[in-house]
Amino acid sequence: MNVCTIEDPIEMIEPAFNQMQVQHSIDLGFAEGVRALMRQDPDIIMVGEIRDLETANMAIQAALTGHLVLSTLHTNDAPAAITRLLDLGIPPYMISATVLGVMAQRLVRTLCPHCKKPQPLRDIDTELWDHLVTPWKSKRPSQMHSAEGCLECRMTGFSGRIGIYELLLMTPELRKLITDTTDVAALREQASREGMKPLRVSGALKVASGVTTLEEVVKVAPPAN
Repeated sequence: MNVCTIEDPIEMIEPAFNQMQVQHSIDLGFAEGVRALMRQDPDIIMVGEIRDLETANMAIQAALTGHLVLSTLHTNDAPAAITRLLDLGIPPYMISATVLGVMAQRLVRTLCPHCKKPQPLRDIDTELWDHLVTPWKSKRPSQMHSAEGCLECRMTGFSGRIGIYELLLMTPELRKLITDTTDVAALREQASREGMKPLRVSGALKVASGVTTLEEVVKVAPPAN
């Protein structure tokens, strides 16, 4: 399996990959890097970030010719990645033909296992919980945990971080919604009907299992307005 990457910067060396560093001084950007990598007959191409139309076009062309293309976009959630590509100038039919799925991720701090403490039911903000998971049905947890602070976590109450995720898988119904006037709310609604679990619910499950706090999830995945 030939895995080729174009990165800015290369943060971790992986001997099994063919890694290329972006070099702006010699006009070697992401788009030029993908063009060069295509000559190496790759099976998988990883583009560090899609920032402009030229890079997006090269990634689309690589996907159309049978390569698995992995990349990143800066958006608020998974459905917004579709509208981001439209904003860059990619035609709707090209997005429908190439995009397989989008995963959104956020990092939340995890409670210190040495000092986290169960919260009494009277101290749990049930209204905030309901607002966080609305309109999805999610049972209120019997207890949550709070950050106390100890020497192990330097009195912060937290130790390490964990990801919360949202996975949008492209389906025939979603592809039909991708047009020049695509509404991200319509994409989100359809994806939810097809089983997409949003970032907020993913975070709520981490709260219910005692991994993090409600306040931490609200910081990175605010409730819907």
